[in-house]
Amino acid sequence: MADIIKHQGIVEKIDGSHVTVRIVQTSACSSCSAKGLCNASESKEKQIDVYEIGASYQIGEKVVLCGSTSMGMKAVFLSFGIPLLILLFALFLAMRITDGDALFSALVSLIAIVPYYIVIYLCKEKLNKTFTFTIEK
Repeated sequence: MADIIKHQGIVEKIDGSHVTVRIVQTSACSSCSAKGLCNASESKEKQIDVYEIGASYQIGEKVVLCGSTSMGMKAVFLSFGIPLLILLFALFLAMRITDGDALFSALVSLIAIVPYYIVIYLCKEKLNKTFTFTIEK
């Protein structure tokens, strides 16, 4: 398994050391010949911000974005793993406190993950420094 994730992209905007690259994120079946008949294939355009000192790129230039797989795993854990644990903990705790009121417990568990996402939003600057990409020509 490779330690680097690579995506081809096009430079959209340059502002000093801040480069914005547009990538097309496709599903694994996007290259299938039956994708026109299937609803499973999809693609999305995303803009990725890259901060590189001494960046010498031009708008419209094709580049390759590189990131580590460990960064991807950390992102998945922060966005799905921790909220799932909070949700389950809150659900079981609420079920125990309310003597099995499932509807109320489900509502409490959903509300319990809201503060987590607020904290994630407030820490977005720190997370932007943690999740960084590099550019290859």
